[in-house]
Amino acid sequence: MLKDVPFGKPIAEIIRQHHERMDGSGYPRGLKGDDILPEARVLAVADVIEAMASHRPYRAALGLEQALTEIEKGTGTIYDKSVVEAMVRLIRQKEYALPDGTFKA
Repeated sequence: MLKDVPFGKPIAEIIRQHHERMDGSGYPRGLKGDDILPEARVLAVADVIEAMASHRPYRAALGLEQALTEIEKGTGTIYDKSVVEAMVRLIRQKEYALPDGTFKA
């Protein structure tokens, strides 16, 4: 859908790779480590945090702390270690999080 939209980065490929895992257990191609675009590694972590910390029609928000715990558990195997460390550091500064676990716009 996005492959022909002119962006400065390979947006379609970044989105395609965001379910790949650092240990190669992801999909759709089983990419591993540095074979995964850095932007896709960032998107993978951001996607999990947003999905867990936000309300969904089928469940209440699980909260920011539970989301952070989840990505920290997957550091190095599922998620890029440097991305997780940066994201946790930014969020724990409390500048980007509201008391209810949602994010400032």
